[in-house]
Amino acid sequence: MFSWIIRKGWLGHFVALVAGALTPLFLAPFNVWPLAFVCIGCFYLGLKELSLKQAFARSWFFGTGSYLSGVSWIYVSIHTFGNAPIWLAAGLTIVFCMLVAFFFVIPALIWVKWFRSNHTYFIDAFAFAGLWAIQEWFRGWFLTGFPWLYAGYSQLNAPLAGFAPIGGVWLISFIIALISVLLLKLVGFKQNKVKGIISLVIIVVLFASGPLLNKIKWTTPLNEKLPVLLIQGNIDQEQKWQSSFFNDQFNLYWKLTLQHQQPDSLVVWPENAIPFLKEDVQNLLDTTMSQYESKNNSALLSGIPIRQKNSRGDYRFYNGITVVGEGQGSYLKQKLVPFGEYVPLEEMLRGLITFFNLPMSDFSRGESNQPLLKVKNYQIAPFICYEVVYPDFAASMSGESNALITISNDTWFGHSIGPKQHLQMAQMRALESDRWMARATNNGITAIIDNKGMITKVIPSFEVGVLKGELSMVSGKTPYQIWYSYLVLAISCLSLLIAFIVNKQRK
Repeated sequence: MFSWIIRKGWLGHFVALVAGALTPLFLAPFNVWPLAFVCIGCFYLGLKELSLKQAFARSWFFGTGSYLSGVSWIYVSIHTFGNAPIWLAAGLTIVFCMLVAFFFVIPALIWVKWFRSNHTYFIDAFAFAGLWAIQEWFRGWFLTGFPWLYAGYSQLNAPLAGFAPIGGVWLISFIIALISVLLLKLVGFKQNKVKGIISLVIIVVLFASGPLLNKIKWTTPLNEKLPVLLIQGNIDQEQKWQSSFFNDQFNLYWKLTLQHQQPDSLVVWPENAIPFLKEDVQNLLDTTMSQYESKNNSALLSGIPIRQKNSRGDYRFYNGITVVGEGQGSYLKQKLVPFGEYVPLEEMLRGLITFFNLPMSDFSRGESNQPLLKVKNYQIAPFICYEVVYPDFAASMSGESNALITISNDTWFGHSIGPKQHLQMAQMRALESDRWMARATNNGITAIIDNKGMITKVIPSFEVGVLKGELSMVSGKTPYQIWYSYLVLAISCLSLLIAFIVNKQRK
């Protein structure tokens, strides 16, 4: 039945490429979540009877297809805003996707070399799921990480979402991989009825447990709500960093804020809404906000570049957040975007093309363990753009908070699927932490997300708008905020250890 997937040679490699290319369809904005089981199932089947050399090619083709279709929005940044010619932008995008595809090669080779077996029905399934979860975790931190296209995001609006507060998106990915293999064993392999029934029971129990877990209140509601006012300015990227446009930009945000005044609220402006150093506009912010705050008893949170001295007395520039009015604190971004906010191998690449010399690509990384922002009497966990895609980082930042705020500028990715994928990841962070989140962006998608990861209010992309809403305050930690990824890593490693021992004994 599955011979065309298992087949050796170029036909099998082509099938793997297509299966990988289907990956974006089970994520935002398409959300065809059953495809996650199909894609991972094809990856598993494709490695069933291959040599190490063949497995190398098969897994690489799968990864290349996945990234070429799933992160094609990189081309928009390089060509449209980096001013690279089409051939160069396309070439750089393809090379990048071909390189990160090796994330799938390593676990495939490990699987074929030490864990693949036709004799261990359940152990085989758990071991494959463990390797899949570990490879997702690995690419979330290796070389600063590229934590994109995780299978677990497919379940945000699906039955397995309830596992997120326990083990995060990686636990969901583990379960998806496990179910994918068990389904194949039910459909495509002749096994005794007892094993088939047990497999079916495991699948049913997992699917039934998700909705039950999603009803649990992992944190303690404070029965208090913070009104929020999210401003989406839709500023053209070509104008945003021009000093001559600063007054128009500031006046736009301020005008929208005044037109939609909301007492006792938190006003949120997006990432670098003020494209001038904080020290240069602090008096303007204080003066302007004092007038607004005296009438509305509110706070303003805005993205803004910040300059500070380090321990050696040198000045460093940071992508930051500041709070004025009925709040206090500043935050310096810790997870920087390669090439967008800093340039790896700077001495070699700086100046080659405009993309390597963007005006905001000289930021430094903020220190860890920064205090949370304070708004009125609440502790707010802040995330700037890319930071919200890191599960463990977000969990460590949000454990002591009452709510989450993320600001972003996804203008870099135009009309591509990138901003929609980014929003979906932010929704998963809200679900993992059982906290409400306010997300303010320059040109979309600005949204209020509840503690189950569902969008309650939204401003569409490429519109100027103001979003009024409330964030429900909570305290306490979810299991994931206590264990981080250690739980799924422990389950995965235990699965692999048992499989290794059993396979060794059989041999």
